[in-house]
Amino acid sequence: MKETKDRTRTERSSKSPSTDSYPLVLDIEDFKGDFSFDALFGNLVNELLPAYLEDETDTSEGHGANDAMSNGHLRIPDAGKSAPGVSSPLFPEVDALLSLFKNSCTQLVDLRKQIDGKLYNLKKEVSTQDSKHRKTLSELEKGVDGLFDSFARLDSRISSVGQTAAKIGDHLQSADAQRETASQTIDLIKYLMEFNSSPGDLMELSPLFSDDSRVAEAASIAQKLRSFAEEDIGRQGIAVSVIGNAAASRGLEVAVANLQEYCNELENRLLSRFDAASQKRELSTMAECAKILSQFNRGTSAMQHYVGLRPMFDLEVMNDDARLVLGDPGSQPSPSNVSRGLSALYKEITDTVRKEAATITAVFPSPNDVMSILVQRVLEDRIPKLLEKLLVKPSLLNPPSMEEGGLILYLRMLAVAYEKTQDLARDLHSVGCGDLDVEGLTESLFLPHKDIYIEYEQASLRQLYKSKMEELRAESQQSSESSGTIGRSKGAAISSSQQQISVTVVTEFVRWNEEAVSRSTLFSSQPVTIAGNVRAVFTCLLDQVSLYITEGLERARESLTEAAALRERFVLGTSVSRRVAAAAASAAEAAAAAGENSFRSFMVAVQRCGSSVAIVQQYFANSISRLLLPVEGAHAASCEEMATAMSSAEGAAYKGLQQCIETVMAEVERLLSAEQKATDYRSPDDGIAPDHRPTTACTRVVAYLSRVLESAFTALEGLNKQAFLTELGNRLHKGLLSHWQKFTFNPSGGLRLKRDITEYGEFVRSFNAPTVDEKFELLGIMANVFIVAPESLSSLFEGTPSIRKDAQKFIQLRDDYKSAKLAARLSSLFV
Repeated sequence: MKETKDRTRTERSSKSPSTDSYPLVLDIEDFKGDFSFDALFGNLVNELLPAYLEDETDTSEGHGANDAMSNGHLRIPDAGKSAPGVSSPLFPEVDALLSLFKNSCTQLVDLRKQIDGKLYNLKKEVSTQDSKHRKTLSELEKGVDGLFDSFARLDSRISSVGQTAAKIGDHLQSADAQRETASQTIDLIKYLMEFNSSPGDLMELSPLFSDDSRVAEAASIAQKLRSFAEEDIGRQGIAVSVIGNAAASRGLEVAVANLQEYCNELENRLLSRFDAASQKRELSTMAECAKILSQFNRGTSAMQHYVGLRPMFDLEVMNDDARLVLGDPGSQPSPSNVSRGLSALYKEITDTVRKEAATITAVFPSPNDVMSILVQRVLEDRIPKLLEKLLVKPSLLNPPSMEEGGLILYLRMLAVAYEKTQDLARDLHSVGCGDLDVEGLTESLFLPHKDIYIEYEQASLRQLYKSKMEELRAESQQSSESSGTIGRSKGAAISSSQQQISVTVVTEFVRWNEEAVSRSTLFSSQPVTIAGNVRAVFTCLLDQVSLYITEGLERARESLTEAAALRERFVLGTSVSRRVAAAAASAAEAAAAAGENSFRSFMVAVQRCGSSVAIVQQYFANSISRLLLPVEGAHAASCEEMATAMSSAEGAAYKGLQQCIETVMAEVERLLSAEQKATDYRSPDDGIAPDHRPTTACTRVVAYLSRVLESAFTALEGLNKQAFLTELGNRLHKGLLSHWQKFTFNPSGGLRLKRDITEYGEFVRSFNAPTVDEKFELLGIMANVFIVAPESLSSLFEGTPSIRKDAQKFIQLRDDYKSAKLAARLSSLFV
């Protein structure tokens, strides 16, 4: 490489006169690889600039500055070219450098021409090679196309040969099948002739039909022969009937009879072998027999035979079912014990069916059909025999007594049996039962009971109510007998506490109804049916609660009536002795105590009546209403029935409250009559300061009202309370007016009366009855007629003209009414 470079430089030196004084420094190799212009420039000036740099260093010593070249080399000038005292050029090497650069440019131009020549030669060579390559590719493409054509012709030929081979194969297969069919037909005709030889003669048959190792083949052939013979007989029968040939040749009747006999004998033989294998638990033999038997009536006889011989259907096992569920004979079963017994029994049945399912799957070719027969046998044989003993339908005309369990026992047993049997049906369905409608079959077991179920439910609710009322009456009578007549002799409550309405009893009614509703929803999944049954059951509850609370209110009213009768017995005339009057007063006190106790007793009854109605309404809203919504109008009808049922109780309560008001007013009148003195309102003018306290009668009346109405405030609520207290306030106002009409008043008595009115007004303000408050306020204004001077009376009624009529009656009670001639003076005022 080095020699080549030197030769190239020599040639260039000979071509360019500018290169005579300088060596060739450029080579084409310098431009290959990682080319650097700085390195090229340094190589060009490396020989000139060092001398210059040395000279520059000598002349500029002490300045500390040196020229640095781009390639990093320093050039020192020649010592001979610089003399002291003579000035020299700043850069003396410039001419040499220019000459060098010109030489380098010339060499670079030569190198470029050289490179261009090489590139031209290479392009020509590449073009030649490319033409050759394209020609070769074209020839290859023609060869590949010819190859693909050859392959296509080969593929077409192979396909044609394959199709021909397939056709030949099909023909050969068809011919073989026809040959095989013909061979089988010949054999079948031969066997058919054997069976058609003589009636009942099965001894001359081929060994095939007696060989135990070829039972499956014999069974298949026998079934084919039988089918063919029966079809032939059918065709001959039609032909004879159409043509009318009475002398038709004998057909295959003998063959049919012999084949039937042979098939029966073979089926029995297989069933015997199946039973023997079943006892030994040889599942493979059982499966083989079952597979052969499936050719006889689809294996129905084998399936039924297998299911019928299961131990779970033995009579002793089914008798044990009744003992497990019902307990010892003669004992009365309870629903809880029956529920546990049924759960245990049904679990045992499910486990047995599950074990049988494993065997059936391993033995029978159609296990679903066998499972269907097995489950059907369970639900049509074993379960009905148990339910027949468990669910004995009682008579509605002569139902069993509550000591014997009553109708409710039958209904609870029915619900337990139905629910547990439904669970059994779901378990059996999960185990597997083929296409059997387990749900429908289970429902059919209870249809005789569900058809008239609601009638038994209503009769049971009536029986429960009747039994409860008898129990309450017995308790009340026993309590009365134990207490004797002490209470009556001392004026205690006339009705005992056992005769009161009990919220606990009403809650028990609701609990019965809830249980009945739960059974109604259990026995049906149809919303319309459920709604009808629930409405019938709820109507029973309305009747029971209505009757119970109405009777309770009537009993409480009876005590009020008896207390009123006691008061009437001790009303005496005026001309009686002191001893008789004292005895009558004592008896009147006792009657008053009886009336007060009767009042409290009735208020308690009213309170409990309201609580009972609230319980029923809450029960309807929470449990009944949503079940009635699917039927249009059922909800509204039940609401109307509820209002109608409670109307009788409302009537009894209204009458009783009226009697309560009469009782209170009777005692108020007795207290006023006994305690009010004439001197209370006609105090003597003896100079003593007037008494500003309420009169004794007023104090006693207010104390009595506060005490007796405490129970009313607790028992009554809402509008009932407001109406009762308003009526009582009006009656009290009217009674006081009538009472004060019996007295005359002087001014100090008028002040005393005004104090009484204030006391009464403050008490009735607790009634929260505005109309009553207004009446007592007007009473306070009217009391002023006893206080003011006669000449001031006319000014009292200027603002309240509505009280003039009552005020006129009050003015007539002034002790100076006649002496002051007030009638004449005020006649113009009240015209």
